[in-house]
Amino acid sequence: MTNAPLPLRHFLLALAVVAVWGTNFVVIRIGLDHLPPLLFATLRFTLVLLPMAFFVKRPAVPWWNLAAYGVLIGAGQFGLLFMAMKGHISPGLASLVVQTQVFFTIGMAMQINREKVQGFQIVALLLAASGIVLIAAHGGGAATPLGVLLVLLAAASWSGGNIVARQAGSVNMLGYVVWASLFSIPPLFLMSLWLEGWSAMVHGVRSADALTWAAVLWQAVGNTMFGYAAWGWLLARHPAATVTPMALLVPVFGMGASALLLHEGLPGWKLAAAALVLTGLAVNMLWPKVRGRFLAKAQA
Repeated sequence: MTNAPLPLRHFLLALAVVAVWGTNFVVIRIGLDHLPPLLFATLRFTLVLLPMAFFVKRPAVPWWNLAAYGVLIGAGQFGLLFMAMKGHISPGLASLVVQTQVFFTIGMAMQINREKVQGFQIVALLLAASGIVLIAAHGGGAATPLGVLLVLLAAASWSGGNIVARQAGSVNMLGYVVWASLFSIPPLFLMSLWLEGWSAMVHGVRSADALTWAAVLWQAVGNTMFGYAAWGWLLARHPAATVTPMALLVPVFGMGASALLLHEGLPGWKLAAAALVLTGLAVNMLWPKVRGRFLAKAQA
């Protein structure tokens, strides 16, 4: 694999993936109009597992690895994220704050590998953290402190899932996600039963309309099956440094779709917070590549 730019068709595929992942936050908000958040997450992973488990081969990884990933991503990332989006944080801001998983992942990887934090990573973290503080300070109805905290915990769980997935090695990511869902469903269902109650679960299912079920289906088919399969396909054909910066567009699509479809306001403080977080993410992702090119030119 070379560091050449993505061909147009591959670029458009990557753009479609990040558009689906970004606008998915609006879809989540629609589903939460009728379904309790933990039940919504349970249904999402149930539709990922069934019927795909009958068609996608289980990857050759230990069961404990699948279990750890399933719990961290299912109950951790999406369970907490859905709870936060049930009135505690807007879809646009949720799509932004959850991207802090990049820094949690770096911190966990450094702790495991005993690596030192580099200067550009400190700068990137400070920029992103400033944006999160701005959101917490000015969120008002768009983001409560509890909402920000829950999304940060969801991001940390996502990061833990990233570390577990790396330990699995090179696997078919779609198959990995499908079979890991087997371990996402039980804790989510039990948490829903405990925290939301059986009557709320039954009422949610009975009151769900066609749009709600479409949101659940989109979670499974669009966000998970298409998203992970296409992203894994791109990563198998291009360097990660070429593909992963496209993920910076996820909160752009998230905030844009939320403003367009849900009429979420975009005041100055929110745009400033987005700029700080996205700049921090960009510095973290792109600085090593920019520095490498600069040094290569200087030595030429």
